[in-house]
Amino acid sequence: MVCAVEFRSRDIISIKDFTRQEIDYILETAKAMEPLAKSGSDMLRGKLLATLFFEPSTRTMLSFESAMHRLGGSAIGFSEPGVSSVKKGENLADTVRVVESYADILVLRHPLEGAARLAAEFASVPIINAGSGAEEHPTQALLDLYTMVKEKDAIDGLNVALVGDLRYGRTVHSLSYALSNYKVRLFLISPESLRMRREVLETVKGKMKVVEKTALEEVISELDVLYVTRIQKERFPDPAEYAKVKGVYKIDLNLLKDAKKDLIILHPLPRVDEIAPEVDTTPHARYFQQVWNGIVTRMALLALILEATE
Repeated sequence: MVCAVEFRSRDIISIKDFTRQEIDYILETAKAMEPLAKSGSDMLRGKLLATLFFEPSTRTMLSFESAMHRLGGSAIGFSEPGVSSVKKGENLADTVRVVESYADILVLRHPLEGAARLAAEFASVPIINAGSGAEEHPTQALLDLYTMVKEKDAIDGLNVALVGDLRYGRTVHSLSYALSNYKVRLFLISPESLRMRREVLETVKGKMKVVEKTALEEVISELDVLYVTRIQKERFPDPAEYAKVKGVYKIDLNLLKDAKKDLIILHPLPRVDEIAPEVDTTPHARYFQQVWNGIVTRMALLALILEATE
């Protein structure tokens, strides 16, 4: 049986570091945080979180800060490396060793893969990976799972499709790893040039049924969860390659006419043009609810890591 003590002072670098039992415990704790997110709590009073964001962020950074404040703690940090000593040439290891003197826990987003694991090697306080290049985004995967449980009651038995940029999209990498702990059928829908990374496929294929397609129309009627991602222009080394796949998928009412009535559509956001605004008012849309779910999931993680729950 998993208990809170197993999370104390624990780094969150990769979703692969967690068992299904541990993930389920986090999701149960997130559910318990729902009322506290609205009423507030003092369980982390005196604790301080530092956000070190070397890449732009709206939802993740504000979500962690909101989660910390709702639990009675405080937050400091930066959202642009240009305002920190990084601009003067300070390396990541030194930045982490300095900031850990100010805070009880660090949340790091960095454009380089492996940055979070490197930071954890130098830090004496817990590190949470809030996105490391095109590698992983483990807390996004946890809030995605929490959304599925909340909307569908269970994850086992679902047909889940990940659509869009599966090569560079760190959210779909972490979500694929996480879903491999459950009895699901995973559909990977992408252009050939943006297929799921080989190391992800090799990890998950032996644990669940995986189907790769390029046409979403072929499987839309089978799906319970449609997880849409934008084509990430900033990750492409060649602008010409981005131009070839820009706008390749468009979720609109015409596509959804063949979908199950209880299909839910998720998106890590921000979106560009891959989901038409007309979809926002349909019963399928759950991507803005994901934002709230991110707060309670991160409240659960902060409370567990900082020893605030029994």
